[in-house]
Amino acid sequence: MRTLTLRQPAVAAKPDRSFWLQDVGAEAATEPLAGSGRADLAIVGGGYTGLWTALRIRELAPEMRVVVLEADLCGSGASGRNGGQVHSWFAEIGHIGAVVGAEEARALCAASVDAITELEQLQKQGTIDMDLRLDGWLWTASSIAQEGAWESALAMSEAAGVDRFRPLTVEEIERRTGSSASYAGIVEPNAGTVQPAKLAIGLRDLALSRGVIIHERSPVIDIAAGPTCTLRTARGTLQAEKVVLAANAWLSGLPELRRHLYVVASQIIATAEVPETLDRIGWRDGASICDSQRQVLYYQRTPRGRVVFGRGSGNVAFRGDFGAKFNRSPDRGRDNLRELHRVYPALRGVPVEYDWAGPIDCVPEHVPVFDHLRHHPNIFFGMGFNGTGIAQTAVGGRILASLALERKDRWSESGLVGLARRKTMPPEPFRYLGARVVRSAIRRRNDAEIRNERPSALIRFLSRLAPGAGE
Repeated sequence: MRTLTLRQPAVAAKPDRSFWLQDVGAEAATEPLAGSGRADLAIVGGGYTGLWTALRIRELAPEMRVVVLEADLCGSGASGRNGGQVHSWFAEIGHIGAVVGAEEARALCAASVDAITELEQLQKQGTIDMDLRLDGWLWTASSIAQEGAWESALAMSEAAGVDRFRPLTVEEIERRTGSSASYAGIVEPNAGTVQPAKLAIGLRDLALSRGVIIHERSPVIDIAAGPTCTLRTARGTLQAEKVVLAANAWLSGLPELRRHLYVVASQIIATAEVPETLDRIGWRDGASICDSQRQVLYYQRTPRGRVVFGRGSGNVAFRGDFGAKFNRSPDRGRDNLRELHRVYPALRGVPVEYDWAGPIDCVPEHVPVFDHLRHHPNIFFGMGFNGTGIAQTAVGGRILASLALERKDRWSESGLVGLARRKTMPPEPFRYLGARVVRSAIRRRNDAEIRNERPSALIRFLSRLAPGAGE
């Protein structure tokens, strides 16, 4: 019997939690695992992926005893600290097609559209109050180098017979965003924003109401693998015939997965509430907005008039090992603030009331992967959403549920299943050192291109070494 040791989380102190979690006063609602227990299926991780998987399994096999073990409180990881942007997979149709082929890529993208509709229905029915606003997702350019970043996705979507995007005029962008920084782009109308913590907590409460057992504040220390697995926490043990690992970046603790996984940090800030200022500059709706930098900016106006402004900061973790330093950046979002003032000069002087950071699980293809561990056919995992997961994890939950239930259907037979076919990362320390060099080059390239200057040949060469990077 082999024991799998899991990476232990550095739980964020309350002041270091995301604005979203602090805004709703999020706390654990269930008791930690204590003593010995048993389940048909155990899920490690109480974020979007784990909760959607639990809900899908209860839909398909309501007789199964499903237990979720969450290290802190549900939504305390990436699910409760992201930028709150809801859009379909059609923006990534090229990346997905490279992994699964054009036909399945179209089907997976369509499934993500269905997931947005499912979120909308959950809100309309009063099941989950998540502040969902489907005012659109704007994919824009604010420099010459960013122009046309969406052309491939637009062409591939149209070739698939899908009219998902609409071009924007410069006047429309300025009217919709309240900023003249971006001047070209497209919009996905049936997309928008959400309050991420409300969604995570709502999924937790929905899962509990449907018979899922959840133990928060129960980090899994290790798993004794076998026909029946034993999951050990500080105060208890849980035996389960099957296990789903839905632990996001913390999966980097397993060497088999770390070969395909790298961990980067994303940094987000939230301003004070300034609704009158935002109204005055014309920024009134709940659209989500991205530019096309290599360290992409993503932002939204909250219903009460805060600006939530995020950026992939580029911090990397040696051996995927990250701790409390990934919960909050020492510079307190200084880089984000600089970019906020570039995009919104009218917000100079508006205080930043929240700043937070956190790890993101990334894979080289920028497309998630699902499978079981190589020597453990009853231990399944899903990872690599690369920061795009609010709608996409609902699809991932279907794949993990079908795998765990050993169903033969479109989900278990998806081209997203299969780790062996995926790219691997260089070994350490070359991975870490190379990542630091490449991320520095990307930062320098961003800074030059946003000024419409041409970076040096060396900077261009190094920045192209990033996983999934093009010219």
